[in-house]
Amino acid sequence: MLAAVSSASSMWVANACTVSPYADTADGKTHITPANLTSMFHRSIEPPTTGRILKAIFSADSFVHHEPLPASSSFSDEGAANHTRLCKAYSQSGVALFVYGDDLMDNTAGPKKYPARQTLPASQAIARSHGLNPQKVVFARQNPYAIDQGVFHNDVIAVGNHELLFHHELAFADTQSVYSQLSDGLGSELQVIKVPTAVVSLEDAVRSYLFNSQLLSVPDQKGALLIVPRECLEVPSVHEYLRALESESPLIDKVQFFDLRQSMNNGGGPACLRLRVVMSEQQIAATDADVLLDAPLYRQLRNWIGIHYRDRLTMSDLGDPNLLDECRTALDELTQLLQIGSVYDFQRF
Repeated sequence: MLAAVSSASSMWVANACTVSPYADTADGKTHITPANLTSMFHRSIEPPTTGRILKAIFSADSFVHHEPLPASSSFSDEGAANHTRLCKAYSQSGVALFVYGDDLMDNTAGPKKYPARQTLPASQAIARSHGLNPQKVVFARQNPYAIDQGVFHNDVIAVGNHELLFHHELAFADTQSVYSQLSDGLGSELQVIKVPTAVVSLEDAVRSYLFNSQLLSVPDQKGALLIVPRECLEVPSVHEYLRALESESPLIDKVQFFDLRQSMNNGGGPACLRLRVVMSEQQIAATDADVLLDAPLYRQLRNWIGIHYRDRLTMSDLGDPNLLDECRTALDELTQLLQIGSVYDFQRF
């Protein structure tokens, strides 16, 4: 119990919430729903604090904050880890791709070994409450075989940006249907990079965290920038595939490797930052919290880390009351630095 409530999993913002930007919603506002994270106890305690943080950061009237879905297995929701927005331009109307593992109807179609962490009713409820155009929403079943191989979230086997979807052959239960629906929603042909099982096995994709990556658009470059963890260099099939992709595909301008070993050892990686909030210039100007990274804020955060982070942490340290005091002191200073107010329980009660 102590280890569970001491989890630092809340740093993985891909699981924080689902965001529908103003260009996609019926009322022209940005809608945000914190994920309920009911499938794991240590994560199910996060939503109240996450909701307060989101409200503190995105505080303008142009944002609508919803309560998390009911904490029930029927509405299990893991946020942006199972949601991808595709579009021609960020400020234009896009298509929302919701990937689920369980539709609660067909018991034979889901995974057999591991439970699905996203349900179809949860995804449907978010799409409705966010006021999304049904013609621009795609609900896709994740391949149950992939879930049973340890692919708990879609963001471990697929990533999308603009009109490009980069995914493993075994990502979806009905791949062609996903392509067709996304193309219809976009009003143009979806750009696809499908990684064949014969080239990169599902095991190698998971082991290398190939899809635990970021697909970014860079100004003045036609192709995308693919950011992957250094583990991709250590799995021969993946390394060879990425070299060929960089040199031969017009859709990828560059593949960039980062040494993120400490993050990866804690279950993280580039995909865990995969939460995008499209903001207008007016929304950015109305942001009161000091959360937009620039050189001064970067220096302040480095200084804060240098003061408050221990250089090592053991399981036995979790039982030390001094660690709890240190964490609360650090978080109290951080909320002041970022100007987000009292968002943690110890600050409020």
